[in-house]
Amino acid sequence: MVANIALGILGLLVAFQVLARLAKKVFHATFPAPALIGPFLNSRFRRMIQPPDKVLRQSGVQAGMSALDFGCGSGGLTTFLARAVGETGCVFALDIQLNMLRQLQRKLGRAEHRDIHNIQPVRANAHELPFHDDSLDLVMVVGVLQEVPDPSRALREIKRVLKPGGIAAVSELLPDPDYPLRSTTVRLGREAGFHLDEASGSFFTYTVRFKKP
Repeated sequence: MVANIALGILGLLVAFQVLARLAKKVFHATFPAPALIGPFLNSRFRRMIQPPDKVLRQSGVQAGMSALDFGCGSGGLTTFLARAVGETGCVFALDIQLNMLRQLQRKLGRAEHRDIHNIQPVRANAHELPFHDDSLDLVMVVGVLQEVPDPSRALREIKRVLKPGGIAAVSELLPDPDYPLRSTTVRLGREAGFHLDEASGSFFTYTVRFKKP
């Protein structure tokens, strides 16, 4: 019984992957995650399959950092990042979709998050980040890079805004329909001029951490 359920779920995931990738190939387009999946991004299930503390640890988050949650969505990891950098750090939560940022604002208004005062929502395009050169310690990109029309351009823009020695941490999770192989992510980062610092995790969920020379 359990085996049949597991096989059924696996079959659905495979079918979802095939259909989503076929749609992208046919229409030659990339699509940001729709705002209607915002509740999933903040769900207990999401935290179970992609634990925030593990993502933050693999990303090299430290107290006092000025960090960018690149493509923050509804803020599934934003509050965890804000607490990890602490009161001496700051988090810019960037997304192109206004509805996602509104969900983040509602989340920050809940009682359990009202102690957080170091998050600044930012609506902007991934290809034109509204930050000065060499101004950030960390850019965390979770399940977003392949949704950007030009991932290579986005990585070059991330490199521009990072301080020398700054970290760009790219995390991916299967069954995201935009999931790339780890080798693809490593290649894109190196082509953008980053040095590979560490690649960790498994085939299903991994983090590749780069550093700006």
